[in-house]
Amino acid sequence: MRVKCLSVRLSSFEHITDKAYKAIAYDGSSAIIPASQVYGQDYEVSKSDAWWISEWILQKKELQYSHKKVAWFDKDTGRKLPSISITTNTPVKLNPVESNEIVELKK
Repeated sequence: MRVKCLSVRLSSFEHITDKAYKAIAYDGSSAIIPASQVYGQDYEVSKSDAWWISEWILQKKELQYSHKKVAWFDKDTGRKLPSISITTNTPVKLNPVESNEIVELKK
């Protein structure tokens, strides 16, 4: 089963019990996060510490987070899955013109 996770930058992330973490964001908001919903540290972020936390638990907590960095994780193994996004572009239909000369460029 796949779980959608967000990379959350935190000023403090403490292990308070075997089953929970206390997360404090940079704006001062804090929340208790279950250990089962934390999928590890995001090592791609270099300026601060960031952690992969499941999106559904973040929606229920009063913790500051962003949707900029999203990844999918396997719930059973905890491994990061490849993220593929498919976008389609439907071109706008244009009518043909009789002459494609530009009047301003003519001498």
